[in-house]
Amino acid sequence: MDTDGLLTFLTIHRRGGFSAAAGELNRSQPAISRRIALLEAELGAPVFERAASGVILSQVGQALLPHAERTLAALEDGRQAVRALRGQDAGPLSLAAVGTLAGPTLTAVLKQFTAQAPNVALSLTTATSSQVSDLVRRGEATLGLRYFEDRSPDLQHHAMAAEVLVVACAPEHPLAGRTVAGLADLRDEHWLAFPRRDAQGEIAAESIAAQFLTRHIGDIRWTAVDSLTAQKRLVEAGFGISLMPESSLAEERAAGALLTIAVRDLEAFNPVFAIHRRGGFLSGAAQTLLALLQAA
Repeated sequence: MDTDGLLTFLTIHRRGGFSAAAGELNRSQPAISRRIALLEAELGAPVFERAASGVILSQVGQALLPHAERTLAALEDGRQAVRALRGQDAGPLSLAAVGTLAGPTLTAVLKQFTAQAPNVALSLTTATSSQVSDLVRRGEATLGLRYFEDRSPDLQHHAMAAEVLVVACAPEHPLAGRTVAGLADLRDEHWLAFPRRDAQGEIAAESIAAQFLTRHIGDIRWTAVDSLTAQKRLVEAGFGISLMPESSLAEERAAGALLTIAVRDLEAFNPVFAIHRRGGFLSGAAQTLLALLQAA
């Protein structure tokens, strides 16, 4: 079992078919098929099965997948280590972050980093917290920024400053700029929130529901809106109120487009963690970026 076979296997799985994998690897489809046939001959069982949606992993393929991901990620660690020994502060560096964290603070960090490491090709991918973990675990991202901890033993966590949440409303709202005794006083409001979490959804989407549940209130009026920007625009227009990251409201508050409702019994925040693979190699550039994230 060699790395080329594992790479071919992973590419087919991630791209969802032999043709797409052939295009990505710049090979012919017959060559891709032969490479998988050799891998299956070595394993003594098929790694893919045909389905209506295309090819899917067989039971053997599912068992092989995490080991193939770790093997190729370890090889990339080796390449990064050799590059570091050669004294090259260059090469690719990938960061995966939850979309709502890609705000002014992260932008400032990335700007500072690119000024310090102009020869590093930095890329940013946005995803949900669980997807960020998957990207880092597979070696497709060097560092990740996500909400809450991941229990996976493959990941190392670094606590960042927590993201404070506040209740945002339109300036015309009767409670704009005022204080209420408790969140229960807002139970009859129309809330705008991220869609409730599914298997790959964002864990932080449970924030407002969790706050009401801890107050024994299980039913509120709410509309699912999957974009923070869209939520802000709808709140501005008076379609509802929303529990939002305080740091994301600076521009709207300065312009008077959004105000907040202070809630005495509300101390809501999303813990933020930077993650990387446990035992994986971190280049000097990656360590610099991690330090800048922690400082910010």
